[in-house]
Amino acid sequence: MGWGRAYFALQACAGALWWITVFTIPAVRHATLGGLDPWLVAAADVPLFVVGSAIAATGNRVAALITTTWTGVVTLGLAVYATVTTLAGWGAVLMIAATAASVLASLLVWRGRIPTEWLLVGPFRSREADADASPARNVLATAMQIVVFWGVCLGIIPLVIAAAEQRWRLELDVPPAVSILGVALFVAASALGLWSAAAMSTLGGGTPLPIATARRLVVRGPYRFVRNPMAIAGIAQGVAVGMMLSSWLVVVYALAGSLVWNHAIRPHEERDLEQRFGDDFRTYRAAVRCWWPGRHPVPASIAPRMPSR
Repeated sequence: MGWGRAYFALQACAGALWWITVFTIPAVRHATLGGLDPWLVAAADVPLFVVGSAIAATGNRVAALITTTWTGVVTLGLAVYATVTTLAGWGAVLMIAATAASVLASLLVWRGRIPTEWLLVGPFRSREADADASPARNVLATAMQIVVFWGVCLGIIPLVIAAAEQRWRLELDVPPAVSILGVALFVAASALGLWSAAAMSTLGGGTPLPIATARRLVVRGPYRFVRNPMAIAGIAQGVAVGMMLSSWLVVVYALAGSLVWNHAIRPHEERDLEQRFGDDFRTYRAAVRCWWPGRHPVPASIAPRMPSR
């Protein structure tokens, strides 16, 4: 059985079990449905979610599409309901997770794989930086990227998530020391991110973003210790923001982002680097780990040619 079909089989079982607990355990009903009439919701959800998932598990594409669409509609409805009433917050969170998983499973059922190349649009579309751009211009472009991405990904989105967490009454009691540790982690991660960005923009002839990617393979600064220091910095910053806001959902958001980057973005990025830099990148990749920094930095001469194209 394929992974998509297996997920829908699991979702059918989980959905059936959830409805059993809804009708037998008041605490579950209140946490996931709030004041909604369970009989009314079940009348639509059991055939479209539970039965639909079971049919999708057989490989039926139409059932997968209908179930995924219904899951998204329920998620939106529960999110609005939880925001307005402050009830059913756990139901909204569980359905958000179910929607994301259902979309991925549907893609597997329909296409046999997850088309991660669909993510390579906008700032993630790979294109070399302008060959005539000066180092100062690349530094300025990098600074602008940092302002936008940090402002959106580490500012606006976490604040919205934290606000929803509080509104949906999902916040946890967190010791004040966690926030202090979050500040320290954010400062350290930001320093790593800025160091990486500076190395990329001044030595790579481009910016950290794929849309104006570096024209030279950079084996300097933090890139001598680990291949993706900016990704590590960004994930650590996201976790730190969650700690500073005392929001476990923001921490989950940061970790989910790391999975998307590692499994959807990174393979395309490394394939592009291998195509452009050939043996130099393959040698570098073999010597330097992706996530865990080595104890000793590799020599910058490990990729000696570092062609400019």
